[in-house]
Order: sequence, then structure tokens, then C-alpha cells
Amino acid sequence: MSAVLPTPESALSVLKTVWGYDAFRGVQADIVQTVTDGGNALVLMPTGGGKSLCYQVPSLLRPGVGIVVSPLIALMKDQVDTLRALGVRAAFLNSTLSPEGAREVEAALLSGDLDLLYVAPERLLLPRTLDLLERAPVALFAVDEAHCVSQWGHDFRPEYQGLSMLPERFGHIPRMALTATADDRTRADILRVLGLQGAPQFISSFDRPNIQYRVANKEGPKTQLLDFIRSEHAGDAGIVYCLSRKSVEETAQWLCAQGVDAVAYHAGLSPRERNQAQERFLNEEGLVVVATVAFGMGIDKPNVRFVAHLDLPKSMEGYYQETGRAGRDGLPGTAWMVYGLADVVNVRRMLAGSDAPEEVKRAEAGKLDALLTYCETAACRREVLLAYFGESFHGPCGNCDTCLNPPQVRDMTREAQMALSAAIRTGNRYGAAHLTDVLLGRATEKVVGMGHHTLPTFGVGAAHDEKVWRGVLRQLVSLGYLAAGEYHGLSATGKARTLLKGETALVLREDTLQPKTNKRERTRDRGGSRAPVSPSDQPLFEALRGWRLARARSLGVPPYVIFTDATLKAITELKPTSHATLGTVSGVGQRKLADYGDEVVQLVRDSLGGLMPAPVSAPERGARENTALLGILKGRPAPEPVLLPPTAPADPAHTEQVAEALRELRKALSKETGHSAFVIFPNATLEALAARQPRTLAEMQDLPGFGPKRLEAYGERVLETVQSVLGEG
Repeated sequence: MSAVLPTPESALSVLKTVWGYDAFRGVQADIVQTVTDGGNALVLMPTGGGKSLCYQVPSLLRPGVGIVVSPLIALMKDQVDTLRALGVRAAFLNSTLSPEGAREVEAALLSGDLDLLYVAPERLLLPRTLDLLERAPVALFAVDEAHCVSQWGHDFRPEYQGLSMLPERFGHIPRMALTATADDRTRADILRVLGLQGAPQFISSFDRPNIQYRVANKEGPKTQLLDFIRSEHAGDAGIVYCLSRKSVEETAQWLCAQGVDAVAYHAGLSPRERNQAQERFLNEEGLVVVATVAFGMGIDKPNVRFVAHLDLPKSMEGYYQETGRAGRDGLPGTAWMVYGLADVVNVRRMLAGSDAPEEVKRAEAGKLDALLTYCETAACRREVLLAYFGESFHGPCGNCDTCLNPPQVRDMTREAQMALSAAIRTGNRYGAAHLTDVLLGRATEKVVGMGHHTLPTFGVGAAHDEKVWRGVLRQLVSLGYLAAGEYHGLSATGKARTLLKGETALVLREDTLQPKTNKRERTRDRGGSRAPVSPSDQPLFEALRGWRLARARSLGVPPYVIFTDATLKAITELKPTSHATLGTVSGVGQRKLADYGDEVVQLVRDSLGGLMPAPVSAPERGARENTALLGILKGRPAPEPVLLPPTAPADPAHTEQVAEALRELRKALSKETGHSAFVIFPNATLEALAARQPRTLAEMQDLPGFGPKRLEAYGERVLETVQSVLGEG
């Protein structure tokens, strides 16, 4: 692409022509104009907020090539694949290239045949690379994940500090620093290292309104996670974060045993194993990755529908970065976390025992305190989260657990005094389990052996159960009234004095009184209302996803490089039957319209029943969608479906059992055929089969998404599965 005159109109033209978007979001337009005009900029924008466009568009508008400093190889490849699919001349320089491949990229750089070049900071700082850049036409420097330049950055990377040479050696070229999170101290470090003093700072809202934030007490974490996935995100892509490598592997294995397609990822795996896990996550539709924090920073996958934490992160910044990997496409996502007293104790102990300077330890402890305040709050979570980043938001937001299901709180000063007294009278050295036994009056061998059954605090808390006391102790540790020692022993802090004297009142969440909702209510209220498309449009949406997957595999790129879920949703709702109409859909630029327009329009036409004068029913649309999809995949026209009479009602008591059996069948068929699970039959079809519980092939032919080809390929296996569950086989 050749550079054009840097005007707001031309920027919008590039945005529409290349990316298919009609308008910039938020402060994007101001950032693009500032850098295009030759200025520097510091950009703070949440994950999924569109940071990449802020340097990609100016790179196309300015003469020369945009140099993007990126920390991870995976992110470079992902962005380059996406840009090339849009017709942008993009490349990367990293260790994955052969010497010959690297020389080709360098030649393209020198000849001006590139629009964007991605490099790692280590590669950029090599004398050979710096010499190349001095001889090449450079449009701008964009430093992504810029918080890494700071010793206070939560992903500190020493090589990033070497980027201080950019203002010294290339001071005449525009520089951008971009990050999703940076507190005041980190921001000051970024400005100093990259020489951006005086540059405008563009700070977008940190709010991600499409993400639903939820935190629950850790009771049976793996079972809680499985219930969450099955009831709300079955078949969705997601990331599960654990603190240890052992926990990662155990959780991934357990999920697989329960029928959830999951894979482990952590730094202890071989590079080959990590690459395989990452490639699967990028290229498959419904994979769950269980990982340590090492995963996700270089993943640009937009349709991650949930991020789950089975352990407490170390800071609010880390939590925000990780949860921000959900719903990057703007569709609904869930940030779900469980934590308990042991998590609080472990993280506090790790911080206290680190070798970091005291100043750093104090700063990290403050970040943990902020995260614990967020976890324990009875107020709107979004309000607390945004306040940490200096943004005012007045709840309720209506999209977090405390707004949707407000917890009950009460004055528990007396209970807090009892717990603190028990800790002090037992010597400030025993853990939560022992203190709970003392408070409940349990004469265990250990309690009696230590003589604690004779203390005034023995049995004073018998009016409450164990769950209440563990909740009180957890919140006292979270709020800093109790400190965790080396062996998990709890001791009262100086802060506890005013509470023990009655000079301070303490209002705590009463976890045991929180109303519970059953699985069906959660599925309906959260899962159902948050589905990407309406039930009647689900067959077309799944047909488009199936076509996208086949296309992506043929091209060797992730499915979202073809179209994101948000674009497929817009196509499903608009139902364009011409190139002109399809070209108005957000995310459909000129290159993609030329590459995929015929196929997408044909899919839509087939889903609508072609030129049929009468309205097309949802079942018929589902049948046509299925046959149209398979026809496209096989390169031949789809046959007309034959609709048969509906079946008799099924037994609702067996619906969940049948659904679970069908999930297992789909997984087995996926392994046998090599097709992804939703290509076998999508979730909407699985749910329809479970509700119908067919006993004959005829009873399946009017189900959405289960057309003649699927009926022929999988019908008998479905019948066998249903009959087995119902005891009729």
C-alpha cells in the first residue's frame, strides 16, 4: 500500500477500505491524527479497545514502514497473518525465520516494500538491525506492551529499558508507547525511558462493559469451574488461570476427563508442547487452555468467551490484563474467579518472603490489598475496579455478580473481636483451621494438647458454623487485621487494636446468607440472554462458523483472521444477499469482500431458502443451512431438504443426561473424523436433540442444523446414544 495524504478523511478512508469499519472508537481518531502528523503519543487503552489500529493506520498514511516493538513471537505472527489477510504488506523479524527468510524481510524493509514490520526488543537492539533502520524509510516506532520498560511494570522485561536509545538515535521519527495498564509510577517510567516528556497522553476508559465480573468463595474449585463451563460456556473458547504448574496440569487433565476439550500451558513444558497448545487455541473454536500467567499476553484471539481464575492473582493490574482477554470482539464475556483464605495467606506469604527491595514489596503489597478489596466488596465490582485505575464510575453496572445478586452484609464487629482474641490468646501462631476449632468449642486432640480448651475464647463462637468463621478469618486477613506467618499461622496486626477496643466497627459480607440460584436459572439468566445471536438465527451463525473454519484451515490461519464472531453476528442479523449489502457490515473491508463475498452471500441466500415466495421456517432454515454448508465444503450445490412430521414430546427429566451423552458422542466423532465438534453438530442442534430425544431418523429431520448429510453421517449413532441413556437400546 502506498502512503496517502495525512488527513482525517483519508484516515477514515483507510479504516473503511482496509478494515471495513465506518468510524474510529473513542480517542482512536485523535491518536491517529497526532502520530500521522509526526507527533509522539502515550496510549493507555484497555485490552480489546483497539490499540493496534492506533499505529497500523498511521503506518499506512505516513511514508515508510511502521516499526512495531512487540514482546512475543506469537503476537507478531498473529498480527502479521491478520494484516496480510487485509492486503497490508506486513512482516516480522524474529528467531523463527531462517537466515534466508530474514534477509528477504531486510531487503523488503530497505526497498520500502513493507507497511509494517514487527520486531522483538532484543532484535531491535542488535547493531545490524539498528544499521538497517538508519538506512530504511521508517514511518514511526510503536512500542507495544510499553509497561515492560518500567521496573514497576507488572511484566518487567529488562530488554525494554534498552529502548531508551530510540529518542537518542531516531529522535526525528514519531514514537508511540501503548499499554493496557500503567499506574502513575509506571507511566512516569515509560515517559522517561522513551523520551516522551511533553507528548500528549491518551487515556481511554478502562471499562469493558461487555465483560461480566464474578467472584465466588472457593469450595470445590474444579467442580465449580466445570459447573460454570457446562451451564454457561459449553463449547466456548476460554482461558483458566492457575498459580502453579502442577495445578495447571491436574486441572486440564480433570476437565478432559469430564468431557471438556482442554489443554495445559506453562513455562515448564517444552517449546514444542507450548507451541502445539497455542496453535490449537488459535485455530480451534472451542478449546479451553489451562495456564499460568505465562499464557495470553501474545494471544490476539477475539472470541475468548470466558477467563477463569482458580487462584488469586498477585495484583489488580495482573487481574485486569488477564480478564481483558475475554470478549475482545465486543460480544459478551465472563471474568469468573474463586478464591479462599488459603489463597490470601499464600500470596501474602509469597510477597513477604520475596527478595525484592522493601520499597518494591510495599508497592506490591498495596496492589494485592487493592485486589482483595475488590474481591471482598459488597458494592459494584466495576465501580471498585475502575476506581483503582483512577476512573470514576457510579454503579450499579448491572453486569457483575454484586449488582445481579447483591450480597448481604452486616455488622460483624463482635465476631471479628472473637476471632482476633482467639488468635492472640493462642499465641499468634496457629492457622485458620485451629482457630475455627477453638471458636466452635471443638475439643480436638490438638486443641486439648495445647490447653486451648481452657481459654476464655473456647466455644464463644458456637452460634455460627465453620463456614461463617472461615469467611470472617478470610476477610480479616484480606483487610489486614490478621497477618499470615511462615507456616500459615495467623497473627493480629497493629491495625487490630482499634477494632479490639471497639473504636472501629466492621461490616462484612455474610457469605452463608447469599441466595443461591440453581443451574437452570443461571443458564437462562446469564447464558441464554448473553448468547451471540437469537435462537432463530443460530443455524445461519453456525453455518458461517463452519464455513469460516474450513476456509481458515485451507489457508493455514486462525478462523478469526477470516472474520471475527462480531462480524459473523452482524452478517447473521443483516442477512445480506448481495456484495453491496455485505460491504456495509462492520469488519468487511474491500479485500475480504473480494475474497469471501461470493461464498458468504450464497450461504445467506441458501439459509433464506433462495427465491421461495413463502416465509422460511426455522427448522427448514436449519436444514438448508446444513446442506448449504456441506455443499460449499464439497464444492457442489446443496440438495433440497425433505421435512417430516414432528415427533412426540420427550421426557424432560432425561434432557440433561441425553445432552451429556451427546457431548461425549460429538467428542468421539470429532476424533474419528478430524472435524471440530461444532462441525459435527453445533450446540443449538445438540440442545434440540436432547430436548427431542428422537427414537427414529424421521424424528430428527426437522431439527435446526440437522440436515440430510448430518442425518446420514451421524443419525444412527445419535439414536444409539439416546436409546442407551433411556434404557431402550
